Amino acid sequence: MDRLTEFRDELRQFVRERDWEQFQTPKNLVMALAGEVGELIAEFQWLTPEQSEVVMSDDAHGARVQAEIGDVMIYLVGLANRLGVDLVDAARTKLADSARRYTVETSRGSVAKIKA
Repeated sequence: MDRLTEFRDELRQFVRERDWEQFQTPKNLVMALAGEVGELIAEFQWLTPEQSEVVMSDDAHGARVQAEIGDVMIYLVGLANRLGVDLVDAARTKLADSARRYTVETSRGSVAKIKA
């Protein structure tokens, strides 16, 4: 079993043991996910690009960033589980689509969006 599947199963058990399924509707999970992403954004809000690159070298700040990333992961895995979406398949499908839309030849070194 891969680590993502193992974690998904741990999360299912955690939620089930607390009888939280009733609260974990897709709408609520998306809203919680957005809130946690906002908290992650707040950790980077006033950093320079250079500071953001080394944020994990500061013990206190790094711990907060790691905790927020953990929260984002929990809600994303929970949402995918609730909707029956395989996260890895969804990401691979999206990456393949992006590779088609943003070829190496047309995109290398550029952040410009290409209409496809």
